[in-house]
Amino acid sequence: MAALPADQSLSADKDRLMDEFSASGRWIASRARDWYERLPWLVGANFVPSSAANQLEMWQAETFDPEGIDRELGWAADIGMNSMRVFLHDLLWSHGVRGFEDRISRYLDIASSRGISTMLVLFDSVWNPDVALGPQPEPRPGIHNSQWVQGPGRALADRADWARLEDYVSGVVSAFGQDERVIVWDVWNEPSNLNGGRFAELTDKWELISELLPQVFQWVRAAAPSQPLTSGVWAGKTLYDDAHARIQIDNSDIISFHDYQTPERFEAKLRDLPRDRPLFLTEYMARTPGSTFEGILPIAKRERIASYCWGLVAGRSQTLYPWDSWSTPYIEAQPDPWFHDVFHKDGRPYRADEVALIRAITA
Repeated sequence: MAALPADQSLSADKDRLMDEFSASGRWIASRARDWYERLPWLVGANFVPSSAANQLEMWQAETFDPEGIDRELGWAADIGMNSMRVFLHDLLWSHGVRGFEDRISRYLDIASSRGISTMLVLFDSVWNPDVALGPQPEPRPGIHNSQWVQGPGRALADRADWARLEDYVSGVVSAFGQDERVIVWDVWNEPSNLNGGRFAELTDKWELISELLPQVFQWVRAAAPSQPLTSGVWAGKTLYDDAHARIQIDNSDIISFHDYQTPERFEAKLRDLPRDRPLFLTEYMARTPGSTFEGILPIAKRERIASYCWGLVAGRSQTLYPWDSWSTPYIEAQPDPWFHDVFHKDGRPYRADEVALIRAITA
C-alpha cells in the first residue's frame, strides 16, 4: 500500500485516536474490550513477599528480596496463577529514582520469567498514614497487616507537595508505560477508605482525595502509557453510595472492584457494576466472611473476570489474621481458618484442596 501524504497521515492518526479515546483521554469501551479479548483469563494475587511487612520493605534496597520473590512467584505459577497486583510508593521514587526503577525492572524480569504479568498500584489510602523510609517497625504480634502504609499518607494535606507526587507518577509511568511486562496501572487503591478509626486520619482526607484523584488520572494519561488505567471501587452500592466511586469509574479504562462477600452477594455486586468494559476483581478471598476460591473463582471464570486474591504467602504482612485482630490480636494461636494467604512460608499449601482447585480451574 502506498504511504499517505503527510497531512493525510496526520489526519488518519487523529481520526484513529478519536475512535479509541473519549475527550478526557479515557479508552472507549470497545477498545478496552478488544484489548481484553487478546489476554488469557487472569488469575493471581496481591503480592508482597513474605519477607516484607509493607511496600517500603518490599522495595527498599536493604530489604529487597529477589530470591524470595522468585521462589514465591514460582509457587504461584505452579498452581496456574499468571498475574500479580503489586503496590509501589511515592517516597521510594522521590528518594532514589534510579535504584527504585532498577528494582522494579528486576521484579518484572522475575515475574515475566514465571509467565506472570503485573498490575502496578501507584497510591493507597489503606492503613497507616504516618510513613517514613528506612528500617520499618516490626509487625505487631497477631495483628492483620499491622505495618502497611498509605501513600502518600499525611503528605496528601500539603498541596505544595503535590508537584512531587506528579513527578513520581510521571516518572514511573514514563519508565514502564510501554513495558509489556506491566498489564494495568491501578491509579489509587481504596481512595475513600478511612480505616475504621484505627488511625488518626486527616480531617479533610475525603475532600483532598476528591480533588487529587482526578488529577492523578490526568497525570498518568499525560505520560501516554500503552496499558489501561483503573481504580478499584470497593464500598457499598458502588455507583451511588461513594462519591469517589463515580470518579473512579468515570476515569477508568477497565472497571476494577473489591469484594470479600459470599458468592450470592458477589453476584449481586456484579449487577451494580457497568458491564460494557472488562471487569477486574482486584481484591477478594477472605475465608471467614465466606469469600473463598471455591465460591468465587467459578463465577469469575464464567463471567471472565480477572481475579486477584489478597495475599499469597503468609509472612510479615500477617494477613492470615482477620481484620478484627486490630481489636483482639491473635496472640495465643493462629485463626482457624486463615483469613487470607495461600501458602505457608516454606511453600506448603494452607489448604491442598484450594490449590488443587486453582490449578484445575486455570488449566
